[in-house]
Order: sequence, then C-alpha cells, then structure tokens
Amino acid sequence: MSKKNRLIYLPLGGAGEIGMNMYLYGYGPKGKERFILVDAGVTFPNMDQTPGVDLIMPDTAYIEARADRLDAIFITHAHEDHVGAIGHLFSRIPAPIYVRKFTGAVARTKMEEHGQDSRNVNVMGLWPEMVEVGPFKVGFMPVAHSIPEASGLVIDSPVGRVIHSGDFKLDPDPIVGDPHNPALLREIAGDGVHALICDSTNVFSPNPGNSESGLRSDISALIKAASGMMVATTFASNVARLKTLAQAGVDAGRSIVVLGRSMQRMMDYANFAEVLHDFPPTIDLEDARSIPRENLMLLVTGSQGEGRAASAQLARGKYRGITLREGDTFLFSSKTIPGNERSVGGIMNAFSELGVTVLDDNSGNVHVSGHANRPDLLEMHSLLRPKMVIPNHGEHRHLREHANLAREHGRASVIAPNGSIVDMTDAEPKIIGHIETGRIYLDGNVLIGSFDGVVLDRIRMATRGTVVVSIMLEDNRLIGESWAEIMGLPETGKVEASLQDSIEEAVDRELDRAKPSRMSNDDEVENIVLRVVSKICRDMVGKKPVCKVLINRLVDG
Repeated sequence: MSKKNRLIYLPLGGAGEIGMNMYLYGYGPKGKERFILVDAGVTFPNMDQTPGVDLIMPDTAYIEARADRLDAIFITHAHEDHVGAIGHLFSRIPAPIYVRKFTGAVARTKMEEHGQDSRNVNVMGLWPEMVEVGPFKVGFMPVAHSIPEASGLVIDSPVGRVIHSGDFKLDPDPIVGDPHNPALLREIAGDGVHALICDSTNVFSPNPGNSESGLRSDISALIKAASGMMVATTFASNVARLKTLAQAGVDAGRSIVVLGRSMQRMMDYANFAEVLHDFPPTIDLEDARSIPRENLMLLVTGSQGEGRAASAQLARGKYRGITLREGDTFLFSSKTIPGNERSVGGIMNAFSELGVTVLDDNSGNVHVSGHANRPDLLEMHSLLRPKMVIPNHGEHRHLREHANLAREHGRASVIAPNGSIVDMTDAEPKIIGHIETGRIYLDGNVLIGSFDGVVLDRIRMATRGTVVVSIMLEDNRLIGESWAEIMGLPETGKVEASLQDSIEEAVDRELDRAKPSRMSNDDEVENIVLRVVSKICRDMVGKKPVCKVLINRLVDG
C-alpha cells in the first residue's frame, strides 16, 4: 500500500445529533479518494427554529463536488433518519444504491415519489455476500433493531476491515427481524477488525437492554384489563410491536383495525419482504362499525404527536368517523422523542378531557429501545475486537462518553462530530481536518440551503412583526401620502395612538424634509423610511420589525 493512500471517515450528519444520518468513507491519495456514502436520512423541523419547513437533511455540498468519485450508497435500514432523504438528494449524488429487501421496498418508493429511477436501488443478501465498489468491498451484517432487516456494514478496505454498526440492540428475540447473533459477529471479526464506527444513542443507560419479546406479558395484561374501545399507537416502522399489540388485542377478545397510511404501508413492505409471519387477523374499518366498542382495538399512527396523524385527529374529536369517549383506553407503546413532549402531552391532555384513560410507559413495560445500552456497547466491542472505536449516532455528550468508554477498555478513539475528517489509516485515529456541514431544507416542494435566508426571514417576521410601506414619488418629491400595512404588531402603542397612522405621518414628514439629491436615490429613500419605521415601532410598541419599502416613481411620457 502506498503511504500516500489514506482511509478516512467523514460524518455529514448524525454525529453530534440524533437523526439525519449520513456518513462518508474514503480511500486513496489526499484529494483523489474514492468514496462510499452510508445512509441519507432526514430530521424533522420545529416551529421555533425552522418555521414552515417540511424536512431537514444533510448538506451534500462536499460529496457533490466529488460526485465523480462516489462509487456507491449503502442504506443500513428503513427508518426516516437513515433513508428519508434518498429521493430528494439522489439527483445531486447519483450512485448505485445498495440495500436489503425490506429497506429496498421503502427506498424504491421514495425514489419514485421524487421522480428518480428506482432501478438504481439494488437488493443484496447478507454477509458473506459482498459487492466491490471502488477500493472497498461491502456486505450487510444483520443486527436487531426496531425495524425489520436492520444492518451494520462490513467494509473491507486496503487498510483493513471496518464495521459500521448502524442502529442496533442485542436482542435474541426481536419478534420480527434478525436476532442478535454473537457467533456471526465473532466470525465477521476474525482476528479483530481495524475500526468500529458505532451507535452511541444509549451509552448513558447503565443496564443491559430488554428484548422486544419481553413486552408480551405486560402489554397483554394492560389490554386485557382495559375498558371501552382500546386504541394503541407506536412507531409505524416498529412492525414487531404492531404484531405484539395486535396479538394481545386478539387474545383479549378484540377485533383489530389498522388505521393510518404509514402504518399500513410499513406492513405492506414487511409482507413484501417476507419478514412478517403469523400476523393476527385484522378487519376493515367498515366492518368494525358493527362491533361493540369493548370488543374493538385500533392500531393508529401518531405516537410522536404528529398533527395530521390518527392519534391527533382522534384527540381533536373524530378520525374517519371514529370518536373516543369516556371509558375508552388509549395506549402509547412508544418513547417520546426529545422535542416532541409538548405535542404528545397535548394529545394526552385532550384525551383526558374526553374521559379517555391514557396509558404510557409509566403504566408498565410497554416499550423497549431499539438501541444498545452501555453494557451492550461493551459486548459489541468485545465481540468485534476493534483496534479503534469511533462513536456516531448521538449528541456530542454521547460521543464523548462512548469514546471514554472505549479508551477505558484499551481501545483507541476520537470524538468526531459532523464535519470531522478522521484518518483511520494507522492504529490511532486522528482528526486531520474539518469541513463546513450545513443543512438542506425541504420548503414546500423546493430544496433550499440553511444559509439562503428564507427561514431566518420567517423567524424575524414571526418574532418581530412586519411593516410594508408604499410611497409614490414624482420629480423626486412625495406625491400624496405614504401607505403602511402592519402585520404581527399591535395596532396601537402605549399611548393608544394608531401605529399605522403614526408610521405614515412620520414617513411623510421625513420625506418632505429630505433634500432632492437624497430623494433621487432609491437606496437613500429606503434608508430614510427604514430608520423612521424602526424608531416609531421601538418607541410605541418596543419592537424592531422587518420592514419592506415599495417605491413607485412616476415618469413623464
């Protein structure tokens, strides 16, 4: 191997945050590396920081500039934070996409929805099947997670074997999907791997993770004891949980109805991939109308408080003709993702006002995480015996804690948040540079950059209000009176005077005083108006609004 060649790792999303995963691996001389990309995920906006935005995804500018050296894209599993951006971004980073069957069904749909050719999605089997892409050979390593066919990646490079763990837990009986297989991991490790890039989400959880199958008895007991109509929600992608909930409902003598497009779609994907076996019988909503409420159970979308999902609509009163009422029971079989507490709490309170009994994880063991806890991470280290561990999939505090954990057990490590270029060529990983990493926003049906100013303008308008001033000029003098429209500001100030009238009067006065030389320059006129509006609004209502000045000039002839 030439000393000029190097093996690098570069996270573009998902390191220093949870969600929006995207990672680059490269090999070759500096500036001439060949790359593979792992995952293309999204994260979701909030009204405080990204008002009006539909989705957020990693900025691909770095690899776009090197697209001729991108040999392949690998998707580890079908959660939105790993596959959700593939249709949006594929035209910017075109390369063959490799997946397992279940993930492939999801990825192909996303490609087609955004006008991309789904034939670019290639389904692979499991390791030891490998595909050669540039200087790498890559295979899928089955792991247990909260979605079918989740995988890590076995990445063979000229430097050595690299394992990208993907999202995983050590679950010997996940109900749906691949169980934890220590013997297979030892076989993959052989004499030990060069580097492990590893999930850090639950590094602060001190006890070993629980199995999905361990939920059966507690969920069954809750549903058996529930009164009225039973409704349950969980992550739509957690097909194993849907199966557990449905079976518990059937065992309690209830008929099962699945409501919500995303949940039905995930079950269709699972059936297509032949990973969903012996799912309890379900009935259509129309047939459910003739069944007594106490003999009915609905599985619905909206575990994270999504405003248009079935849970939220039921909380507001009705969904597809179904209403909840006093004596019914609603179960959240899920963990509330940080940031969603307010919306989920609002739904719970709305149900409470209707007299519905709400059950969540505080009511019993109704949810287990899809990520490895601290002891499980150490077991993964022990099974794979890597020379180095580079934490990913976590906030900065998770990365730091995981790096310290690896070092405590004699393994080299670095903290590598988004934008860090890590040289993994030698026995010790080194941060050798940083790049600017940003975000791309899906705003309606347009992709915009985080620095384009659109979202910042919205935040300014939302927090400061807006004033539009229109003026008419002829021969560099004001004709008639200015006209102002205020939005998002009080109509009157602290002295009860009209804010609109005050702005218009002050603008007229200042423009009448201005010298013709200033009035002949639109920039000067705009500056006069902006200064007046800022002062009046600050004095009257204590705000400095966004101001737009419309200048109209009358020209003879």
